[in-house]
Parts: sequence; structure tokens; C-alpha cells
Amino acid sequence: METKDYLSYIVHKIHTTIVATVDDDGLPVTAAIDMMDSDDSSLYFLTAKGKGFYDRLVKRCFLAMTAIKGETTLSSVAVSLRGNVRELGYEKIPELFMKNPYMHEIYPTEESMRALTVFQVYEGNGEWFDLSKKPIERVSFTFGGAEKKQEGYYITNACIACGICTGVCPQKCIMTDCIPFEIEQAHCLHCGNCMVACPVGAVERR
Repeated sequence: METKDYLSYIVHKIHTTIVATVDDDGLPVTAAIDMMDSDDSSLYFLTAKGKGFYDRLVKRCFLAMTAIKGETTLSSVAVSLRGNVRELGYEKIPELFMKNPYMHEIYPTEESMRALTVFQVYEGNGEWFDLSKKPIERVSFTFGGAEKKQEGYYITNACIACGICTGVCPQKCIMTDCIPFEIEQAHCLHCGNCMVACPVGAVERR
């Protein structure tokens, strides 16, 4: 999938997400927020200007969120992202209400809708994590021009091909057909077993 597909999945397949912002004491605060629209490189949501959530967004211009779909852990897909946000104001409210008509039950009049404002998550990075597949599937993505950072565990040239790491990998995602061995990042749980078990310290976390 492309980045726009991950963002669309959040809006259309999951919709209600758990968002974290930071308060004036530097502590995280979570809230359940509906993601109401997306385009090729951003997400859109709304909130009332009288809420503490609004104040935190305006002050920090940043959020982190996780969205999960699935009836059980082993059937679930999770999409997480961190990104910069900016306030767009009221102009997009009628469009978001048209695409999310249930909002009329909460804010039934145009006058009540004036309490709302739209925010755009316009730049950031995210991760798709699918536990319903065997082996698991993990994909990182960026949007809005954010820099892609290399994360996870990697085997360096110090590898002696002893094979100890392969025995402790729960997803069997360490390839041994070359030296140094190579971790299939798309299937790695990031558990760190390989780094702990390696007798020569050839595995590093980035």
C-alpha cells in the first residue's frame, strides 16, 4: 500500500483513534478522536475550541495517535503515527459534516457548529502493524515531506554466522543465506531477542 492508503484506512476502516497530546506539565493526555477525512498526505479532524484538547493542539502543534481494528489481538491491524498539526478553522466544517453525517446529531444547528474548528495532520511518520498475518507485517511510512528514519534491529558485519539469533527469533525473520545475516524488517516484532542472544554483539538497535 501507499501512504495515502494507510491514511485512508485510518479514516474509513477504523475512524475512531486514540490521540495523545502533552499538557503544560509535560505529561501525556489521551483522547478518543474521529479522523474524518484524508488526502494523499494528511489527515483531518475537528474539535471544539472550548476543549483542553484544542488548547494543547494550539500550544504544541503536535500529536501522536494509534488506531486499531480487529476483534481479537491476533486478528488486529494497528496504525500508529506522530505528526505536526495546524489549525484550518471553520471553512472545512460543512464538508466534514457531509462526509460524516452523524455529526449533525451532536451539533444539530449551524450556530452550534460554530464552536468547532478543523485541524490537519500535515507532516509526520507512521507505522502499519498487522498481527493477522503470519509472519506479522510491519511497514513504516512518512507523509508531508517528513524525513524517514531507520528503526529496528540490524545485524552488522561483526556477524560470525553462528545461528544463535535464529533460534530465539519468534517470527523466524532472520535470513541466513548471506553473511552478515539479515533481518526481514517487514516481519520483525522488535522484541530484541537477537541482540541479547548474539555472543559477539553484532546486532544493533537503530
